[in-house]
Amino acid sequence: MLLIDLNGQWQMKRLDGTEWLEASVPGSVYNDLLNAGQMPDPFYREQEYDVLELSNYDYEYERTFQVDAGTLAHERVILRCEGLDTLCELFLNGDNILNSSNMHRTYEVDIKSLLTIGENRIQAILRSPVEYSLRKQKELPLTNCADAVEGISHLRKAHSMFGWDWGPKLPDLGIWRNISIQGYGQSRLDDVYITQIHEQNKVTLDIRVRTDGWQEAERELRVKILTPGQETLESCVSEKAGTDHHILVEILEPELWWPNNLGEQPLYTVEVSLTRQQNELDRKELRIGLRTITVKQEADQWGESFAFEVNGTAIFSMGADYILEDNILARCNRERTECLLQSCVAANFNTIRVWGGGYYPEDYFYDLCDEYGLIVWQDHLYACGIYALTEEFQDNITHETVDNMKRLRHHASLGLWCGNNEQELAWVEWDWEHLTSLQLKADYIKQYEVLLPALAKEIDPNTFYWLASPSSKGSFDKPNDENYGDMHYWGVWHGKEPFTDYRKLYPRFMSEFGLQSFPALKTIESFTLPEDRNIFSYVMESHQKNNTGNEKILYYIGETYQYPKDFAAILYASQLIQAEGLRCGVEHWRRNRGRCMGALYWQLNDCWPVASWSSIDYYGRWKALHYAAKHFFAPILVSALEEGTQVALHVSNESKEAVQGELSWRLLTPTSEVLLQGAKLVEIAAFSSAELEQLDFEQVLDTKAKKREAYLEYSFVAGETKSEGTVLFVKPKHFNFADPQLEVNFKEEADQFSVTVKSRAFARFVELDFKELDAVFSDNYFDLAAGVERVVTITKKDLGTAYTAEELREQLTVRSVFDI
Repeated sequence: MLLIDLNGQWQMKRLDGTEWLEASVPGSVYNDLLNAGQMPDPFYREQEYDVLELSNYDYEYERTFQVDAGTLAHERVILRCEGLDTLCELFLNGDNILNSSNMHRTYEVDIKSLLTIGENRIQAILRSPVEYSLRKQKELPLTNCADAVEGISHLRKAHSMFGWDWGPKLPDLGIWRNISIQGYGQSRLDDVYITQIHEQNKVTLDIRVRTDGWQEAERELRVKILTPGQETLESCVSEKAGTDHHILVEILEPELWWPNNLGEQPLYTVEVSLTRQQNELDRKELRIGLRTITVKQEADQWGESFAFEVNGTAIFSMGADYILEDNILARCNRERTECLLQSCVAANFNTIRVWGGGYYPEDYFYDLCDEYGLIVWQDHLYACGIYALTEEFQDNITHETVDNMKRLRHHASLGLWCGNNEQELAWVEWDWEHLTSLQLKADYIKQYEVLLPALAKEIDPNTFYWLASPSSKGSFDKPNDENYGDMHYWGVWHGKEPFTDYRKLYPRFMSEFGLQSFPALKTIESFTLPEDRNIFSYVMESHQKNNTGNEKILYYIGETYQYPKDFAAILYASQLIQAEGLRCGVEHWRRNRGRCMGALYWQLNDCWPVASWSSIDYYGRWKALHYAAKHFFAPILVSALEEGTQVALHVSNESKEAVQGELSWRLLTPTSEVLLQGAKLVEIAAFSSAELEQLDFEQVLDTKAKKREAYLEYSFVAGETKSEGTVLFVKPKHFNFADPQLEVNFKEEADQFSVTVKSRAFARFVELDFKELDAVFSDNYFDLAAGVERVVTITKKDLGTAYTAEELREQLTVRSVFDI
């Protein structure tokens, strides 16, 4: 039980310095130096490189705290450290009590014998992660991410803090999570694990409780369950230390938890307490959702399926890969994470992959995923590197794995554990075979196919375990085989392949693919001076960590659009090619539902302002891709497969019910003259995708000139649900766009503003934005036929400050592809 909270105000200094600065815990060295004005902003211009030098030093933190006789009356007094980043030597009243070497672990030390009544002093010495990694790399060279500081595989620290192909080299250090003193008498709860047994109209919870007792006495274990409807269920058993207690609780008429767009997310609170003679000795509280979830793998005509199955229903997973939200972790908080995850829900995500190069997120991340219905694919924290499985390393990662599996396994949102990111692939495709030793390759098998699966089976047998991402059957057997397991594909982007190459692939589950874009001009203005605003300037290239990344963006722009007229047009065009490229892939894989059962794009978010694969930039601004995702991840999706002048129209239905509606299309000129049109009523079964119309315009579009003067508009409407799109028969750069002369009108309503947009000619990818304000529009980057009005809304609460319609109209900017 909590006795003393050691969070709050500390003081810190460089170990070889004399000036003490105010510090905050949880926090970090960078955060404290920034707050004290002792460090430049690492995100501004190229100042990242100066700040990196600060990680070459050691730092000291200290504070005092008071202890009274009541604290010492507890039989055990534990110092609990939930996050030490990373090489930390802890001292209490001058005695060294702990030497940590793992950012991802929770450390506990019994400190009762060292405490004194009155003032006590705790001191932390944090050693340089850079010096350690480079020194260990000289002793044993290990391959890791080429964009990072060398030697990071030697240290259990979020790898991307050392740099990645989207992130800066800013390996911060500090006490980054809670630190406290806990007190116990007689016994404490050691472990609580919940197994759900689902039957018709009933779920039985098998609550396994293990206690750690050091004194024989009569004690009780009490379980209280609070249902979503505030009903209370209770059970009680006698406790015997060191044994497993299985407490069964039946829940009749259970309310099931479902992923986003497939149902509600009711949550139950399970409270376990350990008592003696009505005195509470310890307590744990867990919030759960009643559901079954696993990954369905069955042999079929293509190979073997790979699909999340929730409550007996196989779903198509839609979402993105999540990275750390800020290189300075002290700036992360629940409010910021909730805003990000709300944006995922708004874009119709049902899955989010926590990538293995970062850290295990805070409890609130998973709480929010529980609340919003986002299935979590959880990588273990190994990415793009080789690890030496020494006895010391194995012991370290065993504790790390157990700590985090126990912390997270109860969450309704937890869908699977995955061994690593891209390491099995790297041994096969990145020539690791010839860069290193057979011993290290054997270590891979032992770590990822023996040790970690065994820990998963022991600690969390109810959650599906996957060997690596990507993987097919393990043991280096074609890890990126499209017919088995999950797949990463980078021919589009790294290989400069056309967007349509996505249509050549039929993965069982695509867990990584992507295209880069630049962030919004407002974001770029936050880290540049006017003279920096050229994509090949030193500052802009410093905020592009992928080698030749800006060149690749320009390549795809050149393949799609005419040469942009200015810097702002380049930014806009880059976001369009990103959105269009990923739309091409996702729509194809959804059309092939059953064979493919998931599309998670790289990447959701940024950790600093940068050109990257993200759909939401560092400041939370939606790029064109995120607006596109809202459409291509929608439960009901109409899509077109075009080949020359032939177009097949498909409808995909990722919902529990069959859907009836009207499928319509019009072949139009840029000024909305109708060349051909058609419509029919169709029905699409639940959880299916089907081709519902075949069109061929060969006779109408029989010359190149005509193809440049016509486009196809199509839609599927079922009640209030509408999905739509357009097809050009030439590349956009060859289409004869006319000036749409876009007109915009604002109207203030009770809790929102409505924006009406009208065009005089076909307008492609109409973008609405504000010069200075930030807002999420109900729709954006949409196509607009001549003479058609589109109404878009902005909620007032999202604006944060009160504005009039006229003030917003003065701030508004609008453009389309014509303006590139």
